[in-house]
Amino acid sequence: MDKEQMKQLVIAQVDKDREAILALGKEIYQHPETGYREVRTTETLAKALEGLGLPVDRDIAVTGCRAYANQDKSGPKVAVMGELDSVVCHNHPDCDPSTGAVHACGHNIQVSVMYGVASALIHSGVMKELDGRVDFMAVPAEEYIELDYRKSLRDEGKLRFYAGKAELTYRGAYDDVDMCMMAHNFPIEADGYKCSPMNTGNGFIGKKTHFLGRQAHAGAAPWDGINALNMATLAITAMNTQRETFKEKDCVRIHQIINRGGDIVNAVPDDVELETTVRARSLPALKDANDKVNRSIRAAAIALGGEATVEDSPGQMPLAADKTMAAFFKENALRFYPEEKILPCMESTASFDMGDLSLFMPVLHCITSGIEGGLHSKDYRIIDVEDAFITPVKMLACTLIDLLADGAAGAAEVQKNYTPQMTRKEYIDTLISLEKTYHYKD
Repeated sequence: MDKEQMKQLVIAQVDKDREAILALGKEIYQHPETGYREVRTTETLAKALEGLGLPVDRDIAVTGCRAYANQDKSGPKVAVMGELDSVVCHNHPDCDPSTGAVHACGHNIQVSVMYGVASALIHSGVMKELDGRVDFMAVPAEEYIELDYRKSLRDEGKLRFYAGKAELTYRGAYDDVDMCMMAHNFPIEADGYKCSPMNTGNGFIGKKTHFLGRQAHAGAAPWDGINALNMATLAITAMNTQRETFKEKDCVRIHQIINRGGDIVNAVPDDVELETTVRARSLPALKDANDKVNRSIRAAAIALGGEATVEDSPGQMPLAADKTMAAFFKENALRFYPEEKILPCMESTASFDMGDLSLFMPVLHCITSGIEGGLHSKDYRIIDVEDAFITPVKMLACTLIDLLADGAAGAAEVQKNYTPQMTRKEYIDTLISLEKTYHYKD
């Protein structure tokens, strides 16, 4: 078969598999689980992939699973991925009432698309025609949330890094992978688009700051206390005054929540916890912004005579999409959408742990549609299952054919044009270098 025949077969097969793909997406949506808790979702995906006749490894990084196709082939390996975890949004009408968990970022769509690609290639018979290997990976913990829970797992020796793809890299899961691909839904239809072959993404550092003061009666003797809440608010104010020092091209974002603000209102709060995320478009800009945030925290502790302990954790790295893989995807997107509906590159300051992988291998992180409302918000919902689930399967399956058909010539072109920013080991060393604890005291 030539590539066009293969593509026609998989496109027709996706239409035959439509109800199974949608049913899987619905099942996962109805049972959301946050990162490293995706026990049910892992089993759901594992059984679905085993149903295709594929061998499957479970719990590849606490949770998650991985299926293997064409293991007897000697060509390059492509990992087709989807993410398992949900976010937390207690105001969303479909959230789990006990946990607030809800798939308001479309990860139930991602893993269903991943399954759909596997199903179409296998059921159509095209998989055996490809000159390379394909792994299907359901990846845990893309959302960087519930850090106390993840720290408990780390303290128990169950994981090393908080983000799923970083943990998988640390465990060697990508050592035999040459390139990877996945689709991510965004509400781009509001701007008149149906898909985009690539996007930008910021890297970030996660920070937990513990402010310690001295408790006293808030009404009778506040002068005897050291107000840890005032330290936190002063630190936030100092961070905000740094805005003019950030270059527009670096797309710096700093945001915080106060996890603990004190115990009782008539006592000077002496124990306050602040969680902060520092984002930027490049590693140098990220380190620069993080240094300024730490100075702000230190200044607040000095000003009020208290103490502050800062724990820095590496989050996700800036995303560098592979332009060769994006070009293959766009050619296939034109089968389904007119060019004016294809956004050349979606500019985003959000973060994706696909950015971590882009440092040392080519990645396709295409943007698809079919949803509306803000991601991670109560307004998120699916509005078109064809655009959200079905067409992305077709576009990714056709792109995979371009990569691995004809002696894997497409994959060879990708590898020829790609220059890694660092090795896998250098990447892990970079993450470790960003793990630091600072203690500031007047």
